[in-house]
Amino acid sequence: MLMMALTLVTGVVDAVGYLGLDHVFTGNMTGNVVILAMALAGAENLPVLGPLVALGAFLLGAAVAGFTLQSSPKGWNRRVTLLLTGGCIALTGAAAISLTVDDIGRQSIGVIVAAVISMHMGSQALMARHLGVRDMTTVVITSTMTSLAGESLVGKERPRLLNRRLGAVLAMFAGAAIGVLLLQIHFSVPISLGVAITAVVTVLGSRRWH
Repeated sequence: MLMMALTLVTGVVDAVGYLGLDHVFTGNMTGNVVILAMALAGAENLPVLGPLVALGAFLLGAAVAGFTLQSSPKGWNRRVTLLLTGGCIALTGAAAISLTVDDIGRQSIGVIVAAVISMHMGSQALMARHLGVRDMTTVVITSTMTSLAGESLVGKERPRLLNRRLGAVLAMFAGAAIGVLLLQIHFSVPISLGVAITAVVTVLGSRRWH
């Protein structure tokens, strides 16, 4: 359930990035690769700098998290708590910047905000791999949907639709929808929701570990 909550956060911040930061995905790097390729191939009205910076920031976040967790045992530990706390701080900073800058998606600082969010999402993705909850990557649902269709529905065991795979898909869907609705209030609101959910996950995960 904690990983599902973080999947919802990914949906929220991806909606923020795509609609509020000039078509930049902050969690789903597949989307950035495709957008970047189309832009470089000559497609009009597609960004290059934003997706490129987001990709680099995501990789940096994943690298930092990998370095932090490489010598720690599998499962939740103090370093996982530290990484998620850092993510809360990063998202809080992004929300604070958006409160001081009007129409942030059209400003150069919007690229920095996208980078900050993407760095945290890279860290979150690596952390999810470290925890090893099956089908809970928190940032990608293509492989989860493949497993849902090819294993849950037609596998050797009794077909099951209601499981964590469907839950992950619905969490991403709900997060994106919530992100769109909250963007109509203010850019900072959906990011603040991401902060709140990530903070709750951090506290609950840490308490469960202890």
